[in-house]
Amino acid sequence: MPAVSKGDGMRGLAVFISDIRNCKSKEAEIKRINKELANIRSKFKGDKALDGYSKKKYVCKLLFIFLLGHDIDFGHMEAVNLLSSNKYTEKQIGYLFISVLVNSNSELIRLINNAIKNDLSSRNPTFMCLALHCIANVGSREMAEAFAGEIPRILVAGDTMDSVKQSAALCLLRLYKASPDLVLMGEWTSRVVHLLNDQHMGVVTAAISLITCLSSKNPDEFKTCVSLAVSRLSRIVSSASTDLQDYTYYFVPAPWLSCKLLRLLQCYPPPEDGAVKGRLVECLETILNKAQEPPKSKKVQHSNAKNAILFEAISLIIHYDSEPNLLVRACNQLGQFLQHRETNLRYLALESMCTLASSEFSHEAVKTHIETVINALKTERDVSVRQRAADLLYAMCDRSNAKQIVAEMLSYLETADYSIREEMVLKVAILAEKYAVDYSWYVDTILNLIRIAGDYVSEEVWYRVIQIVINRDDVQGYAAKTVFEALQAPACHENMVKVGGYILGEFGNLIAGDPRSSPLVQFNLLHSKFHLCSVPTRALLLSAYIKFINLFPETKATIQEVLRSDSQIRNSDVELQQRAVEYLKLSSIASTDVLATVLEEMPPFPERESSILAKLKKKKGPGAVSVELEDGKERGELNGGGDRGGDAAIAASNASTPSPSADLLGLRSAAPVSGAAPSAGSLLVDVFSEAGPAATSAGVNDDGFLSSAPPTAASEDPAPPLPESDELLNKFVCKNNGVLFENQLLQIGIKSEYRQNLGRMYLFYGNKTSVQFVSFNTTVSCPGELQSQLNVQTKTVEPLVEGGAQVQQVINIECLTDFIDAPLLNIKFRYGGALQNISLKLPVTINKFFQPTEMAAADFFQRWKQLSQPQQEAQKIFKASHGMDTEVLKAKLLGLGTALLENVDPNPENYVCAGVIQTKAQQVGCLLRLEPNAQAQMYRLTLRSSKDTVSQRVCDLLAEQF
Repeated sequence: MPAVSKGDGMRGLAVFISDIRNCKSKEAEIKRINKELANIRSKFKGDKALDGYSKKKYVCKLLFIFLLGHDIDFGHMEAVNLLSSNKYTEKQIGYLFISVLVNSNSELIRLINNAIKNDLSSRNPTFMCLALHCIANVGSREMAEAFAGEIPRILVAGDTMDSVKQSAALCLLRLYKASPDLVLMGEWTSRVVHLLNDQHMGVVTAAISLITCLSSKNPDEFKTCVSLAVSRLSRIVSSASTDLQDYTYYFVPAPWLSCKLLRLLQCYPPPEDGAVKGRLVECLETILNKAQEPPKSKKVQHSNAKNAILFEAISLIIHYDSEPNLLVRACNQLGQFLQHRETNLRYLALESMCTLASSEFSHEAVKTHIETVINALKTERDVSVRQRAADLLYAMCDRSNAKQIVAEMLSYLETADYSIREEMVLKVAILAEKYAVDYSWYVDTILNLIRIAGDYVSEEVWYRVIQIVINRDDVQGYAAKTVFEALQAPACHENMVKVGGYILGEFGNLIAGDPRSSPLVQFNLLHSKFHLCSVPTRALLLSAYIKFINLFPETKATIQEVLRSDSQIRNSDVELQQRAVEYLKLSSIASTDVLATVLEEMPPFPERESSILAKLKKKKGPGAVSVELEDGKERGELNGGGDRGGDAAIAASNASTPSPSADLLGLRSAAPVSGAAPSAGSLLVDVFSEAGPAATSAGVNDDGFLSSAPPTAASEDPAPPLPESDELLNKFVCKNNGVLFENQLLQIGIKSEYRQNLGRMYLFYGNKTSVQFVSFNTTVSCPGELQSQLNVQTKTVEPLVEGGAQVQQVINIECLTDFIDAPLLNIKFRYGGALQNISLKLPVTINKFFQPTEMAAADFFQRWKQLSQPQQEAQKIFKASHGMDTEVLKAKLLGLGTALLENVDPNPENYVCAGVIQTKAQQVGCLLRLEPNAQAQMYRLTLRSSKDTVSQRVCDLLAEQF
């Protein structure tokens, strides 16, 4: 509450607050508040006129009640009346009430504006400050229209007191940010700029915030501020801490003002005037020199103030990029911070050095710190610092150190946080391509990349390696040999199979002379992976098989037998069936010459921008990445180069976000992300009980997972979920990626990954029309009990979606306990003036939090018997709604998230699975048995778990999949 003089302490208010604090329950508090509201209402409506003190007291009580969370629908007129009082305390309470409770649409706004005008013209500095504070606090467009012309006059008037000038500058800044079109400086520009010469440091500090904001939008109008800013900075930097005693902070003179001056100078290029430029260089050298001096205090405030000025000075040096001596000195200074014990300093040093690496003057100096940066990548505990270290390695890479840096990044990928793996993969692929003198090294690097982080290798990466192999004759034989060896691993990633199928189909003849890689051996090796792959990869392998018939006629009979099999020519997938039938017919009726013509080797691809680089640019934002894949002498070709705005975009962007490919959203053929955690069979002894142990809290990981987004709120009037919402949700029970919804206007794609009780989902909203979507807004809500079962957080999306463009939204999910319902996604936007309102169920189901668990047959049936209580079992017998293909069944059971246990059930036709559902509250063990009857086209599905609701829910979900 505002300070009041003795005898003006509003005893009634103090008693009321004391009564509220003494209430024992919420009901008692509401009763006391209602009693007080009735009393205040009767006083305001009574015949007896209230004096200023009483009005102030009752208005204060209303304000306190409002701050407790209760609605106030009266008393506004009494607050406005207080504005006309000549007593400071009464006027202060009136302004406070208006700032908090009165909105810009109020009918009283005209009366309020008149009272403010009276106070602004009163020349009483206290009243003027109160009025200016009120304008800034409300900050509405109406306020800007009423006072945007008056406040600059007060700011530059010679007789205005310093405290009023400070308030006027900050008030004008607030109005400019809210309504820039209404705040026109015009004739006041030069006089506002000259406030930088004001004798009062507080006025300068307030004015420079305003000037910096105005300069960023209208740099030409305010360019005269550069010389004045340099002059003021020079005086501060060269002064002793005793010279500016009132503005010295822990022996650092005017640190806030110094930082603001340095930031203002970053709005402009280097000064053209030699004297001004020389004075500025001298200031920057002095700041760098002071950073080397022993600290004058051991207090953290002293080092924080010094380092704040230092980093702003380094930012200005990087921005100018014209003083080699300063750039090298800045690099050396940052190098000292790389091993500082303070994590924030290490982060800032790495971030600044990323930008320095793009300068031709400082690139070599940055490279001298490579070992320190590599060590930071390996040992830093904070994921954000590790990411900056990876960014710096990428930025400092050139021909001299490319192999070392790529090797270190590949090594780090094996243990890297999954949130940054996709970005790391893109960077390794770009560096390997750019600096590949020996293309056999490039092939080795990309195949190693697929082996280590196959789930994060996007289509662009393996497309690119195939383009390069096809375009370069000297590497084709080596690529075929290497990929053949890679495919011999017992478990290789599907992307490796794609690359192997394509390269062996084109160039398998180059290694066919070796008996160990004869044509039949190549074919058998590829076909052994066929049943494990997704439909797009199987389609690619079928194309490789027909190529084999052309390259190796001796394999024709074997391959035709495969194409003729029921699993191919009667495949449930139309694309695979069509390929099998057509390839079989082609190989049967076409002559050798026709076959050779149709299936001739792929021609070289036309040279164009790397699709990997295009993807990284899309992830980072324009200007953030500047990499040419042809080596040159220009320093602008250095990795990570670009303007400072682009670099800031890098720092602000999220670590790892999927990008589009294929169709509008590129999700129909996207490979699923493997979110399975390691096996934990030992957990089953404890978790298969009615009350399992509490799961380890993982609400916030080291990488800040689930901590960066504001909580979501339900929309005020969302549409009811679409009738097909349940059907759309069921499509995603056994998969994580795909198109969730599509109509003639909008396509919504989804890509998600889960780890233990945490999940991250990326939604892609694609505008299929050529017209903008405006007022685009999405909300995610958890209806009913789901609020206490799931913690869902979202990031806001851009309100404008251009025609043919897409926007992305990140959703973080934490499973608190088991649940049945799904969160609701509501999308609203205007298309051609018409409001579109769509509600869907987000595909978040309880099985997404499965951790697969391997176990032997004896262990499985022992647990099965332990879970024998009726409420622990759920069973369904149902007719098959799809073909009973063995591979499809296995894929769906694995997609559910459980481990598929081989050789456990006595009947080899049956399938058994085990897994543990991870929630924050507890772990729930689940066992599954699926018994297909091919003759009757029926299934019997049995679920047993330590929690009855989980058994029933998983059983219901899975029954819909077959």
